[in-house]
Parts: sequence; C-alpha cells; structure tokens
Amino acid sequence: MNKLICLFLLVGGIIAVVYGFNASQSVASSFSRLFTGQPTDHTVWLLLGGGIAMVLGVSGLLRDAKIL
Repeated sequence: MNKLICLFLLVGGIIAVVYGFNASQSVASSFSRLFTGQPTDHTVWLLLGGGIAMVLGVSGLLRDAKIL
C-alpha cells in the first residue's frame, strides 16, 4: 500500500510540474513577470508542490526497495 501512495505522489508531482511549466509560459504569467518580475503565485505553487511530491514519491519508492 505504501508503494502505491509513493507512486501516486511521483505521478502527481510530475503532472503538477508539467502544468506549472505550461502555466509559466502563459499570458498571465508573462504579464506578471513584466510588472512584478515574478511569475504568478499559481505557477510557483504548482512547481514547488510538484517538485516536493516528486521527491517524496521517489524517496518512498527507493526506501521500499531497500536501496537507501
């Protein structure tokens, strides 16, 4: 069961990072960068949350495999 959760975290993290990257290329993010120098909050949360979920998923899968 733990392996399944880690796999879902990994896949969900990958999906969130892909959506975050696509959001960073959007018109709204371009305007935000133009005026504030930073992408939108939504983009940042997708990239950060996806990255954290991917790290947790990979570390959980590797810990279950007794590699770490």
